[in-house]
Amino acid sequence: MPSNMIPIAGVLLGGWLLAIEAPAQTTKAFAADETELRQMTQEMLDAIAPGHAEVWQRYAHERLIHVDENGILRDEKGLLAELVPLPPGLVGRIEIDQFKVAIHEQVAVVAHEDQEYLDYHGQLLRSRFRSTDTWLRTPQGWRLIAQQTAAVLKDPPAATLTTQQLCGYNGVYSLTREITATVRRAEGGLTVERTGRPAAKYVPEGMDVFFVAGQPRTRRIFVRDDQGRVTGFVDRREGEDVRWARTP
Repeated sequence: MPSNMIPIAGVLLGGWLLAIEAPAQTTKAFAADETELRQMTQEMLDAIAPGHAEVWQRYAHERLIHVDENGILRDEKGLLAELVPLPPGLVGRIEIDQFKVAIHEQVAVVAHEDQEYLDYHGQLLRSRFRSTDTWLRTPQGWRLIAQQTAAVLKDPPAATLTTQQLCGYNGVYSLTREITATVRRAEGGLTVERTGRPAAKYVPEGMDVFFVAGQPRTRRIFVRDDQGRVTGFVDRREGEDVRWARTP
């Protein structure tokens, strides 16, 4: 082998080793950032119940944009003012259940789903929340610049109605002349066949109020006249009603 090939081989080997080392360093840096962001997020969640606003003030950016599970928009000052201890009779905590991070140079986007445990005057409540957080890497460390939280909805408990009560909803209901829905009593609820769609099972939440399993955002509410006769129903979603009339 010519002697001048040795330096070239050394350069190639050195470049190959650097190519291996660089991804390893990147992976290590990502893992460190992920661990730090998760630790800070849990610390902020731990501060909610006791109302330790100073924790959020430590990590929140001065230009923070925050949207809570009720859709209320706040800035940093408004959010910190809301962080007060739970009232007497309430004891709670929030724990991270799922956590995912994507880092784009100086910005990190975090999606986490959290489990809330709340003792409400002796009654135990379990709620889940899903948040998307945006963090900015600053000379002082990671700072939260945006957060949007949504409640993870679940189906309500099913009620029990008698066969006679369920049969009272049987009939054909119309949205338009071309679109109708046929309602029939079924085991534990109702089946509804809408024009051009497969039959759906509706479960009673209470008298005149039904839901479809896996669709907790919507309700089907039957309406009655002054004599108590069913005259139609509304499909309600986020407070908006689509009205159907019962045909004679």
